[in-house]
Amino acid sequence: ITRKACEELLSKKKKNGSYLIRESESVEGALCLCVFFEDLIYTYRIFREHQGHFRIQTSEGVPERTFKTLKDLIYTFEKPNQGLIINLRYPVKKPKDLQRSQRCESGMDSIYD
Repeated sequence: ITRKACEELLSKKKKNGSYLIRESESVEGALCLCVFFEDLIYTYRIFREHQGHFRIQTSEGVPERTFKTLKDLIYTFEKPNQGLIINLRYPVKKPKDLQRSQRCESGMDSIYD
């Protein structure tokens, strides 16, 4: 989905810790973890490494970490004080009309299976 659609979805929920993962519009091959906190949307880029692992850009000074799967990444950031503005609490799914008919190559659709 687009950044705008993502921001509208998260802003509608108005719950701190709501989040979703979408494809980046500006960096090819990257994903964006978008997190709602205090009426703002914070976006963290997720990159796919050569080995297929995922690396996320968090707050400055927080060591970079890689994860085998997006599920591993999400589980880690559900815990407080991991380098995000707030821990991940409420996954927001794309509305049915915005979902693709085929599975996404990045494996994002299977995160919530």
